[in-house]
Amino acid sequence: MITRAVLLRIRTTRQFSYSLSKGMSKTEQEWRAILTPEQFRILRESGTERPFTGKYTDTPASEKGVYECVGCGSPLYKANTKFQSSCGWPAFFEAIPGALRTIEDRSFGMVRTEMRCAKCDGHLGHIFKGEGYNTPTDERHCVNSVCLKFNPE
Repeated sequence: MITRAVLLRIRTTRQFSYSLSKGMSKTEQEWRAILTPEQFRILRESGTERPFTGKYTDTPASEKGVYECVGCGSPLYKANTKFQSSCGWPAFFEAIPGALRTIEDRSFGMVRTEMRCAKCDGHLGHIFKGEGYNTPTDERHCVNSVCLKFNPE
């Protein structure tokens, strides 16, 4: 198992190629060419955008459409799974099946569940469970807005 510390060391290696089982393989230079600096910082370096600043933070849930990964275009969330959580980032209660992979995140003295795009391995945010939101799953997928692109249907 690759630990978070090893991943962080790998990410600092300039020539490292991000290869995944589903065929996404890009070098750091290629990612920098297609992402904005903020998108790169969050998706590729596991950063976090400032709360209440993202494009999709306060947008209402929509009946139709899909939120996609800005890095690879993979569908992540149906629009009707978005809800208002007032946490400062877009919140969803359920991902599209197979869209995410999760890993334990022990950074900052906490234990959290980090979520990453299953296709390109981009960091998206964290999943919080049991907070009491009135949703079908009682989960809050707290997603960095800069990682998302909305595709209306």
